Amino acid sequence: MMFKLIHQDKNSKARLGKLITPHGEIETPAFMTVGTHATVKGLMLKDVEEAGAQVVLANAYHVYLRPGIEVVKKAGGLHKFMGWDKAILTDSGGYQVFSLALFRKMHDRGVEFQSHVDGMKHFLTPEDVVRIQQDLGSDIMMPLDECVHYPCAKDHAKIAMDRTIAWAKRSLAVHEKGRQVLFGIIQGATYEDLREECAKRMVDMDFEGYSIGGVSVGESSNLIYNILELVAGIIPENKPRYAMGIGYPFDIVEAVDRGVDMFDCVIPTRYGRNGTAFTSSGKIIIRNSGYTEDFRPLDEQCSCYVCKNFSRAYLRHLFNAKEMLGLILLSLHNVYFFLDIMRGIRKAIAEDKFSEFKDKFLHNYHTAGGA
Repeated sequence: MMFKLIHQDKNSKARLGKLITPHGEIETPAFMTVGTHATVKGLMLKDVEEAGAQVVLANAYHVYLRPGIEVVKKAGGLHKFMGWDKAILTDSGGYQVFSLALFRKMHDRGVEFQSHVDGMKHFLTPEDVVRIQQDLGSDIMMPLDECVHYPCAKDHAKIAMDRTIAWAKRSLAVHEKGRQVLFGIIQGATYEDLREECAKRMVDMDFEGYSIGGVSVGESSNLIYNILELVAGIIPENKPRYAMGIGYPFDIVEAVDRGVDMFDCVIPTRYGRNGTAFTSSGKIIIRNSGYTEDFRPLDEQCSCYVCKNFSRAYLRHLFNAKEMLGLILLSLHNVYFFLDIMRGIRKAIAEDKFSEFKDKFLHNYHTAGGA
């Protein structure tokens, strides 16, 4: 993989770049549609591709538990298994171990946990996690890290940070450069001195890209933005910067303004399945009775398949009739909407108009009560 910095916006820290992978190019800033279980919930991947996705994210923890790595290997790797020939980023599952496992215990050697699927006990080392992702054949891999909740005592945050750094060194030792790339994950909770220390130590290891982990776990927006700006300023300009789990439209725009290149979140499909659509004028809860005879599209500024063909009234009918098509259509619209935000962001950066784009987008979104 190679990262090219194409253009720096003249009036902000927003950057236009390109990630070149064995399975195609990723234009940055980029939003990565989440396909946790090797599938984007409720959607066919051809529709995700037509919406403009250049990369999807799968979770190594979940695929490791179901269907198992051997099944994916026999299928010819994750790309063939899920029928996706563009880029794939795999998350290590460190956060999922911490948040989903029925029982987990962090050791310096690795993590011991009990599966949330069937209760079976597992023990994974950082080396195991890299090898699992090598077997999956993803383009971009994440190492095992220790994520902490917010708020977190500083001594606990430092232990997790030190362990993350030690695991990063071990992950690099078994990483086979040339076939896939490995990002370093920067932790440190909301403590600026820990974040700065972790970022500098990770940069010294010369990873091929860097992830900012442990954000969007309960902190206020201002705390998130401060951490993103601090860390992005330490990561070298020639390396991609990935804010893990950042997913609300306004947070993405603010993060781009601070020099972040990559994002992922389950929000587009999760909200879609629950009847919420994102639009340029904020969120719409389509079940509400006010849409019973509303024959406008979800978003008159959107050119997705859903907005071109269906009304709010029809979509409300689908949800109230418990028709699965409603979940599919709202999820598809949301995925397109998020990818379209990124297209608008990239165009604005190329024209040195990102600040204007940001002000207009946030004004329209927040004026209508978007969240």
